[in-house]
Formats: sequence, C-alpha cells, structure tokens
Amino acid sequence: MNAPQAAPVLPHVPVTIFASVMGLAGLGLAWRKANALLGFPAMVSDGVLILAALAFLASAATYGLKALRHFHAVVGEFNHPIRSAFFSTIPISMMLMAAALHPHGPAASFWLWAAGALLQLALTIRLIVRWMVHKQDITHVNPAWFIPIVGNIIVPTLGVPLGQIEISWFFLSIGMVFWLPLMTIVLYRVIFHDALPPRLLPTLFILLPPLAVGYLAYVGLVGSVDPFAQVLVNGALFVTLVLLAKTRRFVSLPFALSWWAFTFPLDAVAMAAIQHGRHAPDGMWPTVGVATLALASLVVGIVTVRTLAAIAKGALFVPE
Repeated sequence: MNAPQAAPVLPHVPVTIFASVMGLAGLGLAWRKANALLGFPAMVSDGVLILAALAFLASAATYGLKALRHFHAVVGEFNHPIRSAFFSTIPISMMLMAAALHPHGPAASFWLWAAGALLQLALTIRLIVRWMVHKQDITHVNPAWFIPIVGNIIVPTLGVPLGQIEISWFFLSIGMVFWLPLMTIVLYRVIFHDALPPRLLPTLFILLPPLAVGYLAYVGLVGSVDPFAQVLVNGALFVTLVLLAKTRRFVSLPFALSWWAFTFPLDAVAMAAIQHGRHAPDGMWPTVGVATLALASLVVGIVTVRTLAAIAKGALFVPE
C-alpha cells in the first residue's frame, strides 16, 4: 500500500514571506545607522544585510515559482480583502535592498529603487481605486492596510541620497495624505468592533512605520528637525510604548508567519530614534536609540529562529 503523499506546499506560500526581507533588511540598515552615528561595529550590519539579501532571493524565487505554477492562487491573494495589502511588501523589499546596496553599487541601487518605486505607485493606485469602487467590510480593515501607504514613505529614504528630490516629495505626500484618514479608520475598527483575530494581532505594530519612517523621510528632505519632525518621532515612541504594554498578549500568540509584522516596525523606530539622537544628543534619545535597536535585534532574532524551525518541520506554509 502506497504511503499518502504530502500536500503540495507551493500553493500555500503567501506573499507575506517578503515581510521577512523587510524585517532583516530594516535591522541591517538600523545597525548601519548605528555604525555611522554611534560607532557600532559594521560587521553586524553587513552580516544581517547579507541574510536579508539571501531571504530576498529565496522569497522572490519561491513566490515567482508559485506565480508560474499556481497563478490562480496569486490572483486569489491579490483579490483578497486582507492579503492584497501585503503585495506592497514586494516593492518595499526591493527598495530596502536598494538602500543596502547603495554604498557598494550606486548605479544598480538606483535601478532597483526605481523599479520598486514604480511598482509601489502602481499597487497604491490599484488598491486605493479598489477601496473606492468596491464596498469594504469594516471587519476586513486592519493595520496591514497601512503597508501600501508605508511603501510610499520609504521611497524618499533612498530617493534623497540618490538626488531624486521632487519624486521623493511626491511619494512622501502620498503617504502622509492617506496615512491620516486611514489611521482614523483603523482605530475605529480596532476600538469599536470585534477584536482582531490572533493571527492579525502582530499587525498592530504596523501603526509604527508611518511615523518612524515618515520622520526619516521628512528630515532627509528638509535637512533639519522642525516641530513636525518632533511630532513624528515622539508619536512613534508613544505608540511603541502603547504596544509594549501589550507584550504579555503578544508573546502568548501561537507562532505564525505574521510574527514578522513585529520586526520592521521596531527596526524603523530604532532608526528614527538613533537619527534623532544625533539632533538631541543631551536628552533621552541616544538611550532610546540603543534600547530600541537592542529590542529590534532580539525580536528579529527570535522570529528568524522560529521561522527556520517551522520550515524544518514543514509547518510554515499550510492552508489557513
């Protein structure tokens, strides 16, 4: 009698695998900033960014193979009211990897960044049109809806060093204009409706990047820290404290791929805090920068280990 065949894994590989690239690349870039501003060892950032590049190649190859063999499954994800937002993790990963590559290959970095920015713009337009044309169920709203918005705010973080100032203002404007109303909608959903399902609870951390990355992008464009920048970085710190107050709830969650939603937001806060520490060296911010970098490193390390263990057990890519 033949042994039962294992169910195929490829159709169940979600687009959210690119969140792992974001988490690793964001941590590597945070350590690079700590190296530049605080004198931390460069070998840490280099090592983490190499892991991020490997994760990017593995994710692109795996999801690309899924698109070739199970295109209907990819279309189903793209049309899903919740999962569709995670498609922006692809161009975000491209732009973060472009930032990682920039010191070593500026020309290649530019083209990777440009491709990511164009894809991000196309996805943002497509999703906003969908939200406007089709009635949305309030229970489908969750913080992951910020991902397409955050992707626009990430564009200027490398766009400014590349000299693309007007394009950077364009993308930052998109992100900020849509962040405010979307923040209101998400808070309404979280406060006045049923609690988010456990698998989506980690997405609450996606409330952080619009503020933290927004700070980095805005300061890069204006060249100084003004009152608006102060509001952004202090807002990011406050929301971080609110989320950390729920630590016991988060650590009790069963492991899932959605745990990667913890990682990039903490990376972004660490980068913003380290950057702000340079502008306010006599206050609390240098300490906040080191503390958030340590926390982000710990969380990324734990989630990476848990992900590799789940892959080894064949328990990561399963039907929901």
